[in-house]
Amino acid sequence: MAADTNTPAHVAIIMDGNGRWARRRALPRHAGHRSGVGAVRRSVELAAERGVKYLTLFAFSSENWSRPRDEVSKLMSLFVEALQREVDELHRNNVRLEFIGARKQLSPGLVEKIEAAEAHTAGNTGLRLLVAVAYGGRWDIVEAARSIAARAADGTLPVDDIDAGTFAAELQLGGLPDPDLLIRTGGEQRISNFLLWNLAYAELYFCDTLWPDFGDEDFDAALAYFAQRQRRYGHTGEQIEAAG
Repeated sequence: MAADTNTPAHVAIIMDGNGRWARRRALPRHAGHRSGVGAVRRSVELAAERGVKYLTLFAFSSENWSRPRDEVSKLMSLFVEALQREVDELHRNNVRLEFIGARKQLSPGLVEKIEAAEAHTAGNTGLRLLVAVAYGGRWDIVEAARSIAARAADGTLPVDDIDAGTFAAELQLGGLPDPDLLIRTGGEQRISNFLLWNLAYAELYFCDTLWPDFGDEDFDAALAYFAQRQRRYGHTGEQIEAAG
């Protein structure tokens, strides 16, 4: 499928269903997370092939820290392992890898590998892949508010200059276009504290496929759904048609 004007520039994905995928196969939960890495690889390849410019993946939320300690430990180990294994392949495919989220909550070893991966791929000009780790939408908004409050307090940002653009620039996706399309796998229909500000006008696509099984047909079905949507941003359909 070639890129066209109906292709979303920025796709965000909530990768849900790893645990249920494992449970249905009488496997431990971490087996589902491990299998989910393959779906990540496929989605990155598909996004690049379909002409998507930005892909943001929700890998580990702020709330996921409350999961059983053993599961969290295995997830963190999987992140390290996946980084070590995948970063060179991403680099060869001209993918720029970045991470968003509260890095101070991660281990120093993982942060070191994250920073090394970002530096290794920083000059790439293809797909921009953003991975949300220890991320929460409310946390993101609060951190942006703190930053703006500090600038206003020290006089570097006049209060009257604060607007939506000022605020958006302080968010984790500051400087990047908002997602056009949100995909959530696994059958749930909620955004689970993901990119609360940035998803304001995104098209939302929910599918029942569990994340480890998410592949070409699922990705293309989401793109097809997006292509038939009329994005109005508060205008009427007639206004959009007249402007088009």
